Order: sequence, then structure tokens, then C-alpha cells
Amino acid sequence: MLLRMLEEASVLLWASFLVLAAPVSGPLATVHKSVISVQPPWTTVFHGERVNLTCNGFHFYAQEKLQGYRWFSGKARPRETPGNTLEVRDSGQYRCQAPGSLPSSPVHLIFSSASLILQAPYSVFEGDELVLRCQKRGREKLAVVKYTWNRKIISGTDESFDLLIPKASLNNSGCYQCIGFLENAYVLRTSQTNIQIQELFSRPKLEVTDSQPIEGKPVNLSCGTRLPLERPDTRLHFVFLRDDGVMISNWSVSPDLQITAIWREDSGSYSCGAETLTGGIHKRSLPLQIDVQRIPVSGVLLETQPQEDQVIEGETLVLVCSVAKGTGNTTFSWHREDTRESLGQKSQRSQRAELEIPVIGESHAGSYYCTADNGYGLIQSEAVNVTVRSIPGIKRGLVAGGTTGGSLSILLAVALLFYCWYQRKPGDVFQGDTIRRPLTLGPPGPLNPMCPAPVELQQLYINVHPRERDLVYSEIQITQPGAEGEANTFRTSLEDQHISIVYSEVKTQL
Repeated sequence: MLLRMLEEASVLLWASFLVLAAPVSGPLATVHKSVISVQPPWTTVFHGERVNLTCNGFHFYAQEKLQGYRWFSGKARPRETPGNTLEVRDSGQYRCQAPGSLPSSPVHLIFSSASLILQAPYSVFEGDELVLRCQKRGREKLAVVKYTWNRKIISGTDESFDLLIPKASLNNSGCYQCIGFLENAYVLRTSQTNIQIQELFSRPKLEVTDSQPIEGKPVNLSCGTRLPLERPDTRLHFVFLRDDGVMISNWSVSPDLQITAIWREDSGSYSCGAETLTGGIHKRSLPLQIDVQRIPVSGVLLETQPQEDQVIEGETLVLVCSVAKGTGNTTFSWHREDTRESLGQKSQRSQRAELEIPVIGESHAGSYYCTADNGYGLIQSEAVNVTVRSIPGIKRGLVAGGTTGGSLSILLAVALLFYCWYQRKPGDVFQGDTIRRPLTLGPPGPLNPMCPAPVELQQLYINVHPRERDLVYSEIQITQPGAEGEANTFRTSLEDQHISIVYSEVKTQL
């Protein structure tokens, strides 16, 4: 007696566990239990007939290691069979447990002695074909059969005694009865039979990682549903919707959806739908409100590239406006404080924006600031004073040659000066940095063709300070007047056919 009570308690414990461990969509493992099939497929048969029960297992888990198939019937002691089939002849409630599986749901069989019975299948799920059969015992046949549903006649025919519902739905659940009319006008009625159409999968429930997410953050949506333990391999696909049924995803076998970045304009009512791959059964979740939270801008800062005290005239100035906090679409504006001039505006989903001034000039020097606004009010940065520096102009003289050519020109000019020094006439004198010849009234004496007429050397720059290693510039201009007042040409190794030759000499004070 104690052993029987323990076995019954064990079955109840496993039944309670099955309720908690029903298969669901998502990462949870599917828990399988044994399933009983009935042949013939009716739960009500005539007394004296036989019904074969078959126990099907899924080899997922076992309460204990079984050598065969265990059968439970009411208060009777469980028994084991080497095969998975059991033949029964008595009314009662039957359960089975296959090796490696959990115990099955109960099957209630009726062996009736009535003259007319209504036969219904053991279990019917949404989308299944539902067949009800009105069966009479004995040789006398039925002339007409009618079926009632919740006491309302729904069918009457003399061609077939079966009631066929091609695709059952939950609305087809209820009390059914068969009424048979014999040829002698005798009427037979069956008892009321309650038929419950089972859900192929539960109504999906939409879950979200955060129903009030911060703008710009990712959000994960999950469409959860439960499959019956008798139909654990039912394949579904899912879709996610917003507001008035606007699809935000395509149909997918995955029950999850990730929104990589959600924005305030994405706030609204969300739902999800689950459907069998054949499209026969479709269910939609209840709506779920998601309110996206926006963070107001704060810590507005204006920076310059280059820095405000290193801006050089002619370069590009970049004004960078940034915020320490703030989400969503932010409007940035740049302004000059001294002239109250608006320089530009940009709106973007970013905490940083740039404004470029291509060529900076002295007129761009002044005080600048920027503002940022994402819908919660305008926030202004502190002003930044921009100083524009200009590079002093460099006076460029005519320089003969490059580095090598210039040095050669200098050497030749120095050599020419020394040559002319020794060829000058008596009476020539030097006065400081100038060469002067005494004034004569007669015609000029013969000139050396290689030595040009002496001219005064002019000091080009008087603000040179050799001690500071500045460059010293001097210029030598050589001219040769002709007999008829025209320039007489002479030739050197550097210049040819020029009326005047200009040599530029560059010295560096050592």
C-alpha cells in the first residue's frame, strides 16, 4: 500500500514538473515527455472492443533507469512491458513512461454499452482535422444523423455519418452530441461529449530588455511562446511590429530581435507575431509600450584647430563644438560674439560637430562661441578668443643662380673687383664704401674692356646689424657707355649681350 502511494506521488510530482518545464521558444532546452497514441483513434468504443495504446518516447530524461515501458492505470499497480504497446479492454485513465522520457499525459478511455455513441479523437490541436463519428451498435442502420454543438444543430445529412472540420480552431471547442434517426423514425441520442481543442502554441508574449531605454542604446526584443509537450517539434517563425502593425523585421525562425540603437522617435507600442511555417495558425502578442528616454545636452565646449593663439593668416580654421552629455538629434550653431554674426548650423545625431573656415584672415580675429540644443533648451559654450598671426613680408631681390650658381657668381664678382682695383688710374681714391674718380674736362682715357667704368656702390639696406648674423645685401651695377652715347657691350663668362649687369652678393656675418 505504501509503495503504491509513493508511485502515485511520483507521477504527480512529474506532472507538476512538466507544467514548469513545457517547451518554449528561446534559449531554454526543450523538455520532452512520453506521448500515447490510440488505435483506433477514438476515446469511446463499444464494450467488448479492444484498444491498442502505444507509448512513444524522446529519450530526454528518465525518473529512473527503466528496462521497459511503464504503464499507469488509476489505482492499479504500475506494470512494465518490454514493448511500447499495450492492449486494453477496460474503461479508465491510462499513462505511460518510455525509457529516457518523462511520463505522458493521461488518456481517458470509455468502453460503452449504449446503443449509440459519439466517437472523438484522443487529442486535437489547432490546425488539425477534427473528425467526429456517430456509431450505432447492432445491425439496424441509421437513416439520418445530426450533430449539435452547445445544443445547436450544426449538421444534418444522410450521405455521411461523420462530422468533418478540416482545420480546427479553439472556437470549435465545446459540447457535441449525435442524434440518430432510424428508418422506423426511432430517435437515438448520445450523451454530451466535451471536446477541447488544444493550443498548438501559446499566445506569444513580447519581452524587452528595457522598456525605458536611453536614446542611442541597443534594445533586445524577444517573442516568447510555449509548445505543447506532445508537439515539441512544431516549427514557428516570428515577426515584430510597431504601432499600427508596421513591420520592423522580416519573418524569421529566430524569436529574438536586436535594435542596435533606438531613438526617441522610435517610442511607441510594440508587439510580435508567431505563425506556423505553413501559415495555418497565427497569433499576436499584447502590445508593449516602449518610451525612449533622451538625455538633455550639457557641458557645451568650443575648441579650435589649431588652438586659438596659434592661428596663422591664410590657414584653415576649424571650430569644434562638442557636448559632454546629450543624446539624439542635436542642433549645433556657431557665432561671433563681437559682431553677433551667425556662422553656420548643423543638425546630427552626434555629440560633436565641426565648422570649417577655409582661409583665415586678420578680419577673422575675434571672440567665438557655439550652442547646442536637442529639444530641451539651448545651451551655450564659453567664448573663445581667436588671434590671427601674420608672417612678415620678405623683400625678394634678384639672386643670381641657386646655391652653387650664386656662390660662383659671388666669386667671379669679387675677382672682377680685384682686377679693376689694380687696373684703376692714378688719382682714383676710395671714400668709405664708394669709389670715385676725379672729374676731368678732356675726353676719357681708354678703358679696359674687362673692367667696367667705376660707379658708385649703393648700400641697399641701412638697418642691418651684422652682430645679429643678419644677411647683408649689396649690389654692383656695371655700365659701359659707347662712343655714340649708346651702351657699349662687353662680355664676361656669366653675362652676355646686356646693357647692364646686376650682381647680387649675399654675405653672412661670421
